[in-house]
Amino acid sequence: MIFDILSLFPGMFVSPLSDSILGKAVERGLISVRVHNIRSYARDKHQMTDDRPFGGGEGMVMKPEPIVSALRAIGPEPRPRIILLSPQGKLFDQRAARRLSGLPRLILICGRYEGVDERVARHFVDEEISIGDYVLTGGELAAMVMVDAITRLIPGVLGNDLSAEAESFVEPILEYPQYTRPQEFQGYKVPEILLSGHHAAIQKWRRGYALLRTRQRRPDLFARLELTAVDRECLGLAEEEEAGAVRRSKPEGAG
Repeated sequence: MIFDILSLFPGMFVSPLSDSILGKAVERGLISVRVHNIRSYARDKHQMTDDRPFGGGEGMVMKPEPIVSALRAIGPEPRPRIILLSPQGKLFDQRAARRLSGLPRLILICGRYEGVDERVARHFVDEEISIGDYVLTGGELAAMVMVDAITRLIPGVLGNDLSAEAESFVEPILEYPQYTRPQEFQGYKVPEILLSGHHAAIQKWRRGYALLRTRQRRPDLFARLELTAVDRECLGLAEEEEAGAVRRSKPEGAG
C-alpha cells in the first residue's frame, strides 16, 4: 500500500516511520510512505499556506491552492482515496481501518490552524475522518494513528496475521485480560485457568472477561452486541469469578 501524506510539518513523521512495526513494514516493501511538504507548493515567494478567514474571526485558515497543487503534483496513479483529517469527519474505528487497508493508495491531508478552506473538503477529497472528539494542534498525529492502524491489517506486516483478528474492536468488544511470567508477582497470581492447558475452558474464560470488560468500560459497544447463549454463560462465569475476587480482597470484617 502507498500512503501519501500532505503536511506542513513533514519532520514529525521521521521517527514513527523508521521504528517498530511501521519501520519494518517500510523496509520489507509492504508499505510505502511518502510525506509531502505543502509549503513547497505555495505560489508566493514567502510560501504562504494560510490566511485570515473571510467574514472575520480568530485564527488562520489553510489556503486551497497549495493543497490542490500538491494533489495534482503527486499524481493520480494508482488511483488514491483522498482523506482530509478533520474534527468534522466521520470517526475512525477498526471497521474503517479494515476498509481502507484493502485499498492500493491513500492520500492523507493534515489540517492545521482553524482548518482547511471548505472548497478543499467539498470538491477535492473523498472523505473527512476524525480520530476522536478532542482537539489536536494538527492532523499529523491523526495521520500517524491511521497509518499504524491500517498498516497492521495488511497481510505479512504482523509476525502472526491471526493476531490482528483476535484484538479489541475486531467486533465491538474489548480484549480479555492478558498475563505473562512470572506466575506470581508481589503476591498477585495468574488465574489458574490460564495455567490449566484446558483450551476450551480458557477460551470460555477469555470470552467471558472480554464481555464483562466491555460492559463495564464501554457500555456503548456492549449495547451493539447480540449475545448468544454461550456468551451469556461465559459472561456469567466471569461475573462469578470477579465477585469472588472482590470478596477475597476485602479486609476481614468489612461489609
